[in-house]
Amino acid sequence: MSYSTRLTLLSLSLFSLFSCGTKTPYIQPNTETISETVYASGFVKSVGQYQVFGKANGILEKIWVAKGDLVKKGQVLFSISNDVSALTRDNAQLAASNADIRANRDKLQELSLTIDVSKKKMENDRLVLERQRRLWKDQIGTRFELEQRELAYTNSSSAYKSAMLRYNELKKQLNFTSAQSKKSLSISTSMLSDFTVRSEVNGRVYSILKEKGEAVSPQMPLALIGDASTFTLIMQVDENDIVHILPGQKIAVTMDSYKGKLFEAEVDKINPIMNERSRSFEVEAHFTKSPDVLYPNLTLEANIILHRKENALTIPRSYLLDNDSVWVSKKEKRKVVVGLKDYQKVEILQGLSSKDKIYLPQ
Repeated sequence: MSYSTRLTLLSLSLFSLFSCGTKTPYIQPNTETISETVYASGFVKSVGQYQVFGKANGILEKIWVAKGDLVKKGQVLFSISNDVSALTRDNAQLAASNADIRANRDKLQELSLTIDVSKKKMENDRLVLERQRRLWKDQIGTRFELEQRELAYTNSSSAYKSAMLRYNELKKQLNFTSAQSKKSLSISTSMLSDFTVRSEVNGRVYSILKEKGEAVSPQMPLALIGDASTFTLIMQVDENDIVHILPGQKIAVTMDSYKGKLFEAEVDKINPIMNERSRSFEVEAHFTKSPDVLYPNLTLEANIILHRKENALTIPRSYLLDNDSVWVSKKEKRKVVVGLKDYQKVEILQGLSSKDKIYLPQ
């Protein structure tokens, strides 16, 4: 027997309706399956469904996809035009090329030659100075000549050290400028890539929300994309019922798009924050028996099955008085103990048998 749902019609064959020759009908309890359920309303959502947003301001220059298209993760969806960003990127490219170490190799080579010349002159002045000192030791030459040789060596040594410092400083400066310009180029390129909008998932384009030539911003959704074949159920459960809901519980689902048909689902998770406005919790589920065709945002009604019992003795809820009594004659009430309830039936645990007759309360 199928699960009990809110909209299930009560079959006339469930109860035996008799007449006692009066206008007061009676029935006899029936043995059948009964399910206790929690009602929830909701809608269908594609797995991975999300609104596509751009990352930059500009004009929507080109739309690369159409509604209903299947797309791959990373596929280009939209191109946004912004001439200023393109020019900024080109300027950064020129600056990076100009600051590159290879582009300044001539400057380094020039200083390297200066170092070589300074070094040779310093070594030569050192040899001349040593020779002059030996002569002076042998009392050959004048002190003025010795002092001139010492001065020449000091000057050439200073020139060599200065050339080395200038070479190292230039190399350090060029490395810094090159790295800085490359970083600026990277930032400009990254900013320029923001004008190309790509899909974040494999899926289907369900809607396109903007047209070519429109001004767009990061706050404006451009499209709706989600999985092409897998869907989830998003249901709202009242705060009074949420404590009874657990992952794995079965669900009977009806949809306006498939009138008269019953589908099956299973609870996946309960989102643990209550919507203060509706006083309800969001519950997610997946189909275990689904329609052949589904689209995002189709509405549904669901009965989450808390308990299910076979061979239960049941009566219509309309025959139950004050939740604990039934009329067994026109003037006699009898106390009963009730069990599971659904929207139409109630289980009788004690107080009645299948042979008893009960009357509709007046």
